[in-house]
Amino acid sequence: MKSEIISVGNELLLGNTVNTNASFLSRKLAELGIDVFYHTVVGDDVYRLKAVTKIALDRSDLIIYTGGLGPTEDDLTKKVVSETLGVDLELDNVYLTKIKKYFKKRNLKMTDNNIKQAYVIKDSKVLNNDIGTAPGIFFNWKDKKIILLPGPPIEMKTMFNNYTAPLLKQDSIIKSKTIRTMGIGESSLEELIKDLVIEQSNPTIATYAKQGQVEIQITGKGKNEKEIDLIIDPLVKEIGKRLGEYIYSYNNESIEEVFFKQLKKNHMTVAFCESCTGGLISSRFTAIPGASQVFERGIVTYSNKSKIEELNVKESTLKTYGAVSEETAKEMAIGLLNKSNVDMALSITGIAGPTGGTKDKPVGLVYIGLASKNKAYAIKNIFTGSRRDIQNKAANKVFVEGRKYLLEINN
Repeated sequence: MKSEIISVGNELLLGNTVNTNASFLSRKLAELGIDVFYHTVVGDDVYRLKAVTKIALDRSDLIIYTGGLGPTEDDLTKKVVSETLGVDLELDNVYLTKIKKYFKKRNLKMTDNNIKQAYVIKDSKVLNNDIGTAPGIFFNWKDKKIILLPGPPIEMKTMFNNYTAPLLKQDSIIKSKTIRTMGIGESSLEELIKDLVIEQSNPTIATYAKQGQVEIQITGKGKNEKEIDLIIDPLVKEIGKRLGEYIYSYNNESIEEVFFKQLKKNHMTVAFCESCTGGLISSRFTAIPGASQVFERGIVTYSNKSKIEELNVKESTLKTYGAVSEETAKEMAIGLLNKSNVDMALSITGIAGPTGGTKDKPVGLVYIGLASKNKAYAIKNIFTGSRRDIQNKAANKVFVEGRKYLLEINN
């Protein structure tokens, strides 16, 4: 079954609202074994909405609309779809009563334009809105299935999960396995597995570059999960052989989650001191449930004065080598280790940009330090991209270095 998602609303085209509905529906349809071939976004305009509807009817078996079911003049979806298909709208008195009760329960005055929401396409199945007022619609037209869902994400998700998904169950399902890598570029990675990508039609293999890391997604289609696992698992093993140490997760985990689990397994604690990332590393780490089991403290030492006072970095080191240097990063990590008495301290200092760089120390230069009771060192990195890109890539590398050290001491 070829499906298409049509998202309706000027706010989506203007960039004022992120289209989370389309990504949610794509994931859910994949779980049901339904292939999504097209995403279309169209504004609140009768002629354009009619045009994309005609295109969708020509190329897709299942068409799902989100948005444009509300009470205002620019809510056009039902009207346009019914006119395009030559099907009448009719007032659903049962649902009109539900809308009236909705307003009465909240002690709100119901304006006349809300009656518009109770009009549904003739001979369609009405999908209840458990949260809002606009009902959804499910109906068959010739050999097509057409679904109209509300635009507000919470309403749309609830309606899809509770009432739409059961109507779309297929004989097959789709399942994906995600392998996450770091330390290798997308083009280099693809060269190592290119023959596998070309040979496979089920399952398929795709790569995605994301801020200093590359994800490999293996997607299979079958009658059940066991059947899909039988075709996915051999590929996972083969990719593991070829990429080795570049892989940090087979379970779609973030690098900080992997680092956290390794710390927990080793019964070790960690602390971070940050300059150029300004607390980002600590923030990402503490977003993990249970982080307090291994995380002792995080310190932002942005100025030279704070590096001296909080971490005992020597003033002479800062004068001789500068705040962004291997020497400073190493002293930061050692100072934090001594202050917090953790098993491992990680430091970071660099130039996130877009200004502040020089010929000798360009934007993107970042030093990461690590100190434990057994060793202390710092490494140099050069990252590219915007300020936020550099900060995120640098944070990723901190977690990578921490994990690398834990793997070394376990071997």
